Amino acid sequence: MILFLGTVFAGLVGLAFGSFLNVCLTRWPAGESVATPRSHCRSCGRTLTWWENIPLLSWIALRGRCRTCGVCIGWRYPLVELAVGVLWAAIAAQNSTHFAFLEGLLSFSPRGLAEIVATAAGKALLVWLLVGLAALDAEHLWLPDLVTIPGIALGIAVSLIRGRPLVPIANRPASLLDQSLKLSFAILIAAGLILLIRWLYWLVRRREGIGLGDAKLMAMLAAWLGLPGALLAFAIGIILGAVVGLAVLARPKLVGANNASGLTQLPLGTFLCIGGIVSALWGQPILAAYLRWAGFN
Repeated sequence: MILFLGTVFAGLVGLAFGSFLNVCLTRWPAGESVATPRSHCRSCGRTLTWWENIPLLSWIALRGRCRTCGVCIGWRYPLVELAVGVLWAAIAAQNSTHFAFLEGLLSFSPRGLAEIVATAAGKALLVWLLVGLAALDAEHLWLPDLVTIPGIALGIAVSLIRGRPLVPIANRPASLLDQSLKLSFAILIAAGLILLIRWLYWLVRRREGIGLGDAKLMAMLAAWLGLPGALLAFAIGIILGAVVGLAVLARPKLVGANNASGLTQLPLGTFLCIGGIVSALWGQPILAAYLRWAGFN
């Protein structure tokens, strides 16, 4: 029961952080402060009451519309809140065995306790950042340095505290120097992969097809997940992008109408973020299964 309540609590906290993330996603592209003014309707300017700010439930109660002017409240708001809430609940469920009541926190060494906290908090922070970046890239084709560059630094810090990234191939911690060298190599390879594809696309098409933000996002994923985890996220993102791209091409009228205005551009960062979330939460068993299938284990 305690573990169940902890999972539910993590999900509720995730909903609240998802609601704040929506504030950032709405105001950052407009160059507005996320602290002031209070939450308000973007159309009529009316300040929202407390019950209109309850994550997910308020959107359902209002039927997705402002109760004053009737303007539509986009689907991004409930989807972001729900995504963060569900993902944080999943992270809590994954780590609940470490905090079993009978074990007690006193049974952990300081190093072991720091690793457990860094793992759970690190995954929660990473998926929160990735959900935000996925939404920003989907809406604005924008992966801001304000998120990706600090995200790289945070990923390095969490990986060094744990002694290994969130998706390790080997479970034994490495020395600080060894881990630092591996992280540096992983970041360079992950970012270089995107830069190589970007350069090859330019050689063929003589125009840019992938933004530098995607390279920084891959570097961020490598800092958090390690090179195998980042490559898994890349593979998942490419597959998702290909599926969506084929679906778009299967609708010739849509492509013909929007091609001139560039609306057929696909947000690679969004797909990489989804791949990163899958890799962060389930990357280790996926990679282990792949290695067994390939005959390496």
